[in-house]
Amino acid sequence: MNKLQTEIKSRISILIRPLRSDEQLSEVLKKRLTKKEYKLLKLTSNLNDIKTACTELNIDEEKYTKLNAVLTKKLNQEKLKQEMCS
Repeated sequence: MNKLQTEIKSRISILIRPLRSDEQLSEVLKKRLTKKEYKLLKLTSNLNDIKTACTELNIDEEKYTKLNAVLTKKLNQEKLKQEMCS
């Protein structure tokens, strides 16, 4: 399983159907998330270091926490979950 799919599954509270393929999933996420949210999702799937992610995104840890919460909230929206699932 892809690291991105694993990261998304860890953020979603209830996932009934399996996620789409990597290419389709990336297209949906690029369309529905902001650039920073998408980049944060990619960074957290590859790295587990908050400081590195903050440096890459040019934000401080407070903004990182807020952005992370917004990202998790968006990923749990039913409409987006339906688009991400096959």
